[in-house]
Amino acid sequence: MQRYLDGRAAADLARKTVFLTGPRQVGKTSLSRLLMQGRDAQYLNYDVAADRAVIERQSWLPHTSLLVLDEIHKMPSWKTWLKGVIDGKPARQQLLVTGSARMETFRQGGDSLAGRYFALRLHPLSVREWCAHGPAELHGGHPPTPDEALARLLERGGFPEPMLDPDAVQADRWRHQYLDGLVREDVVEFSRIHEVTALRLFVDLLRERVGSPLSLASMARDLAVSPPTLKRYLDILQALFIVFTVQPWHRNIARAVLQQPKVYFFDTGLVRGDDGVRFENLVACHLLKHVQWQQDAFGRQCDLHYLRTKDGAEVDFALSDANGLSGLIECKWADNTPHRALQRFAGEFAGLPAVQVVRALAQPEQRGAIEITPAAGWLARLSA
Repeated sequence: MQRYLDGRAAADLARKTVFLTGPRQVGKTSLSRLLMQGRDAQYLNYDVAADRAVIERQSWLPHTSLLVLDEIHKMPSWKTWLKGVIDGKPARQQLLVTGSARMETFRQGGDSLAGRYFALRLHPLSVREWCAHGPAELHGGHPPTPDEALARLLERGGFPEPMLDPDAVQADRWRHQYLDGLVREDVVEFSRIHEVTALRLFVDLLRERVGSPLSLASMARDLAVSPPTLKRYLDILQALFIVFTVQPWHRNIARAVLQQPKVYFFDTGLVRGDDGVRFENLVACHLLKHVQWQQDAFGRQCDLHYLRTKDGAEVDFALSDANGLSGLIECKWADNTPHRALQRFAGEFAGLPAVQVVRALAQPEQRGAIEITPAAGWLARLSA
């Protein structure tokens, strides 16, 4: 299946090494093999013993026009090693480095790779991407509409395998095995084996707290661990693209970081909650994908936040750019009454676009400064 990063990755490879990261099974290997088609290319995975030996010996074919190295961040001193590979490779050879953990997690130690690569982050499928490339046979022989795309994403979660499987039962089996494998295999690389049980319990608690400001102190008491330990667990889950956090908006970055973040899952199917909570998680995934596409593809200074005051007034999401806040977004499953906090902030930030996206909405409306719009079409108009 064609992905939204295909063209950007191909163009960037012609200029520099490309780092392609994202959650496990989000489609990085498939995208790599698509880029390899019709070329003299070689794929090596550090997790495969035979491939690892070739990587460590640097004995891949020198005439290879595209070399794909997967999971090499697991190699000791990988940055120093990779710097030597980049600096020493033939000028005509393109290099794609892929991994299921955030490369910036491994900044410590080794030589700097600054200026030697472009970074691209691959996300699960979105309404826009499914409408463009979703198989017609899954939707009565016609290209998926935004409403059909949104319904399937809410049911299947957005990862390619469950999205493409015609059998919902097989999709559920995939999700169970996916989470179990992540915790048992990938997480162990970041933590001690005896911590895996506690970390799995932490994941289960997070699945029930999606969209709420996160108090690590109270959760630490529930799990009988220290808050710093729980903060490390959260860092591990973020590093492995299992969850992501959304920080509250504040002009002072340090103050925003000290306030409670909200947490969301890259796979909406993992969320435990009602329709509204799962819908909010899906919108969060779409907005993060939109923001990171702007950052990676165009170098724009933008980010995703939420708004909350001391008296508890809250808006689900806020977008920012180099000039400050650029948009306010509130999610509702079926409520077309303007959200009170959204009205308040739209008044405080006069002229700022404020939209209430509703999953089930008969007609769009403009209610004062607030646009109330059907979610499917609005999500389909995001940039990625």
